[in-house]
This record gives sequence, structure tokens and C-alpha cells, in this order.
Amino acid sequence: MQPIFSLRNIYKRLGPEFSLDIEELDLLPHRLYSLAGPNGSGKSTLMHILALLSSPDRGTMYFAGDQVVWSERHLHEIRRYVTLVHQSPFLFGSSVAQNLAFGLKLRGVIGRKQRQRIFEALTEVGLPEFAERKATGLSGGESQRVAIARALVLEPKVLLLDEPTSNIDQKHILQFEQIIAAQVDRGMTVIMVTHDPEQSARLGSQVIALQNGRLAPA
Repeated sequence: MQPIFSLRNIYKRLGPEFSLDIEELDLLPHRLYSLAGPNGSGKSTLMHILALLSSPDRGTMYFAGDQVVWSERHLHEIRRYVTLVHQSPFLFGSSVAQNLAFGLKLRGVIGRKQRQRIFEALTEVGLPEFAERKATGLSGGESQRVAIARALVLEPKVLLLDEPTSNIDQKHILQFEQIIAAQVDRGMTVIMVTHDPEQSARLGSQVIALQNGRLAPA
């Protein structure tokens, strides 16, 4: 099976005392990966490279078999298939539906098709009745689920999640994990930063461990 991501000799220097140095890493499609490691181990740096938001100082990365060219023109096309949800996502002060519509408008999805995809994405995260609510009045857990819906509505091939359950109360974490697992069942690749080894075990994810910017035994 062809990897969705292949990294070869990826190196990124961040300050005088830290660098990300990944000799070889292949991530297969339709899989769930947990990215683990202590604070400062390079998880966020790696996620930003995978999200095509930060370029390495050297090395080669392939997406779906094609070499990534770190030019804005080439990256714009690949970014259509990769979506990153941050730990504390920013939501516009408009309605939930308008937050989800933003990316769809940029892709030319309007009208009835747009409304249908927004409804389906909100239903997927258990918030079908939230379309007209103000995004600024949501709880932390609701905001995180809306951010996930905003990513899902774009139908990416790869979903990157940076500690997605850190702001969700315990009683909703299992529900959230079911949402994530369902995306993998539908063929999406999910790469998730987590500090909770029990969460990785519950999800049956493959663990990628980082230590001091390098891959470590999981």
C-alpha cells in the first residue's frame, strides 16, 4: 500500500537547542495514528510540517506518492486534502453554520449542496441543532466539536488533530473518540497528538513516539 505521507531525512531547526530530525517515517492511508511524547519533543513541529504549514530546512516529503514542492502554488493544491484542527481552535464570531461555510465557499461549494454538507458534518459530531447558534457562546467541548465539523465538511483525506480532547470534559471524551474512529472506518487518515496512552489503546491507534525531536520506541 502506498503511504499517504513519506518523510525522508526531514530536519527542522528551532532555536539553538532543539531540532526535529526524522530519518524515515511512512504513514499509510485509512489508519489512525497517535503522536506521543513529552512537551518539547517535536510533536507540534511535525504536525505543522504534515499540515504543509511549515517547511523543513532539508529533507524530502511525499504526499500520496508525489514529492512535495515547498512553493505556495504546489502547496495550495495539496492543502485541499489535509486539515489541521488546533488544540484551542479559533472560531469566527458568527453562527456555527457560517463557520463551516467559510471553507466551502473558498472551494466553490454553495447553495443546497453547502447546506447539506454543513448539516451532515454537524450531525456527525452530534450537534445537528447548532447551525444557527453563535459560535462565541459555545462551551469548550462544543467549540472543539464544531472545529472538527468544520474540518469534516471539507472532506479531507487526512485529518490532523492537536490534543483534541484536552478541553473536553471526561463524560464527552468517549463520544469524541467514537467520532474520530468513525472517520477512519470511512477511509480517512487521522493523526492525533495525545498525552493519554489509554486513549491510544481505546482507539487502537498506531503510536508514533517522539523524544527530543527524534523517533523513539513506542
